[in-house]
Amino acid sequence: MVQDLLAIALGLGLAAACGFRVFVPLLAMGVAVRTGHLAVTPGFSWVGSDAALIALGVATALEIAGYYVPWVDNLLDTVATPTAVVAGMLAAASVMTDMDPFLRWTVAVLAGGGVATAVQSVTVAGRQLSSLTTLGLGNPILATLETASSAVLAILSLLVPILALLLVALLFVLAVRWVLFRQPRRVRQGMRSPS
Repeated sequence: MVQDLLAIALGLGLAAACGFRVFVPLLAMGVAVRTGHLAVTPGFSWVGSDAALIALGVATALEIAGYYVPWVDNLLDTVATPTAVVAGMLAAASVMTDMDPFLRWTVAVLAGGGVATAVQSVTVAGRQLSSLTTLGLGNPILATLETASSAVLAILSLLVPILALLLVALLFVLAVRWVLFRQPRRVRQGMRSPS
């Protein structure tokens, strides 16, 4: 039971990291598998292969570089959003090694995909706001924060999964508060008043 909870925490932490950057956590996973620090479910061991590590390394570099080009970064979000969801589901499923396959995929799709979607949605909204208010000049700062968040969360997930899950929960609460409180005051008041 404890092992399953640690695996779920690890999977959800990696899924959230995929919401910030698709390939950074997958590359971290690949390195951890390659060095023997991470066990994955059968069928996912390819992530530690030479070909996968090279492909993930190149994809990571291209993804990071693309987010430093104003307006191209917004275009990347249209591709990254569905890709982040799939990557989050796969990352979550790959580390739940001792779980029943039905339960593994249910948790991976619902929780892993959901967490990746939530994080990606916040990053997209933040980039759109930055693009509109700074004409894209603030986007490189946002890109740096997202890349760093993805790397830190991926590494933290691999080292201390429960702490990573708590961080994901905190980020979720902060994101919900940010969405709710950035709405105009009269919209919030309308939500509280009875119909």
